[in-house]
Amino acid sequence: MKYKAALFDLDGTLLDTLRDIADCVNKAVSSLGFPEHEIEAYKYFVGDGEDVLVSRALPEDHRDRNTVDYVLAFFHDLYDTHWGDYTHPFPGIPEMLDAITKARIRMAICSNKGQKFVEATVTTLLANWHFDVVLGAQPDIPTKPDPQGVLQIVSQMNMKSADFLYLGDSGVDMKTATAAGMHPVGVLWGYRKAEELLAAGAKALVKKPADVLPLF
Repeated sequence: MKYKAALFDLDGTLLDTLRDIADCVNKAVSSLGFPEHEIEAYKYFVGDGEDVLVSRALPEDHRDRNTVDYVLAFFHDLYDTHWGDYTHPFPGIPEMLDAITKARIRMAICSNKGQKFVEATVTTLLANWHFDVVLGAQPDIPTKPDPQGVLQIVSQMNMKSADFLYLGDSGVDMKTATAAGMHPVGVLWGYRKAEELLAAGAKALVKKPADVLPLF
């Protein structure tokens, strides 16, 4: 096969996490009297890490460090209990992961979500599949699109970047894959549009998970 490994983004790629994130952030910002947002708006709030997520949900004139830290802590407390209320794999993801596993293609995950929540969601909702590395946001690793975390995964798996097909739903993911020397593939069942994915460097787009395996 052309690629020996698959690297996945998590939110918007493997799991539909949007409603739980939106519910918890909305409650956090409304605790300070700020307006809540429609769930659809969170498609453009997520993707760049939790700090940016919270900042985007706050009014522009209330994005100071103290307010962001307060809302982020409030969000974490809520999300710790409610991350799994509605979160689930996208349709077709279990079958895709089964097929990739059967083809003996190694798998890993890299997310800008905090490590604690990445581990919780993966071990609970994706427990049927083996991922060599599951990497969430770390204090000492820059968030995507900086490729440092992705390159760390490559090193841990003792492989080369060119061995990887990178599957993600945002421009951040496509830029990360390109910077790391991987093959960037954008998914159209996630949170962003084809135009963003292509502009950020996607080499291919897939409409459904079943379309992924032939790319290997």
